[in-house]
Amino acid sequence: MLSSEISALVRPCIRALTPYSCARDEFKGQEAKAFLDANENPYGTLNRYPDPLQTEVKAALSKVKQVPAQNIVLGNGSDEVIDLVYRIFCEPRIDNVVAIEPTYGMYRVCADINDVEYRPVSLNEFFQPNVDAMLAATDENTKVIWLCSPNNPTGNLLERAAIERLLTEFHGIVVVDEAYSDFADAQPFRLQLNQWPNLIVMNTFSKCWAAAAIRLGMAFASEEIINLFNKVKYPYNVNQLSQQQALQILAERQRFDLWRATILRERDNMLPAFAELPICKCVYPTDANFFLAKMTDADNIYNYLISRSIVVRNRSRVHLCNDCLRITIGTPQENNLLLGALRQYR
Repeated sequence: MLSSEISALVRPCIRALTPYSCARDEFKGQEAKAFLDANENPYGTLNRYPDPLQTEVKAALSKVKQVPAQNIVLGNGSDEVIDLVYRIFCEPRIDNVVAIEPTYGMYRVCADINDVEYRPVSLNEFFQPNVDAMLAATDENTKVIWLCSPNNPTGNLLERAAIERLLTEFHGIVVVDEAYSDFADAQPFRLQLNQWPNLIVMNTFSKCWAAAAIRLGMAFASEEIINLFNKVKYPYNVNQLSQQQALQILAERQRFDLWRATILRERDNMLPAFAELPICKCVYPTDANFFLAKMTDADNIYNYLISRSIVVRNRSRVHLCNDCLRITIGTPQENNLLLGALRQYR
């Protein structure tokens, strides 16, 4: 049963939806001697459908993320989670969402795909949210506010007080995308789910866990919101190979902690070295595994790097990011290659 506050935010068709019941949902509690229920081929090693609720992965993830398994949903990348938020809460051509600007582009793309009005509100000169302006942009049809912290492409954490105020004063869903939070020192919002029933926190295996190829995103929320995700998502949205790889990654946590420490050390070395380049006007503070830098001529510098087979991200056409390049922290060899090329730029 949904609480009245959350129920009022859910699309009527989703409230009334009878979810698809797959064969594995209907068999629980004992060991099977023969699976003859799902029309699978009985031969081979990948012939069975995967666990639709990824029970083992969530149990392992729960220990690492310190969130109960029943408060976790997994998606085919974080993009699936983003799309599910729209499909659950936003009525096409009626509802709208509010988001900071600039930020991760898929929030807008998914809004357009789902025919939902997207209302961007500019960050200030320090890349922090204007809470008054964001609340003023909402109306009775605003269902979701999108926040990304650390933000992409700016790299900085959003002020905690600003996020908390939005969670308190906005009577809709607030999504805090913490894809890069493993590189930051701040306490993640997923540890405060009990405080805000309207909070959804996103994370991913793609960044700190070095597993972008398995396309595994995650979200943390109240159990009733997680139940809505499970109701609407496709039954077997995370394949068996991705689940197996995720379990292996979670079992090798020390290896990934070492990689994270190396990235943070390289970040500390990279920022001052990059700032000393004559073609760099400013390196903005970052809490992620990348940084944003304002250049003398981002377009030409970007093209020069491409000619040297070095790929960075040109963000010059993004709001507030004129003449800016976004640089990912790579291996020491890659970082030195980039710096060496830019020192030769004329």
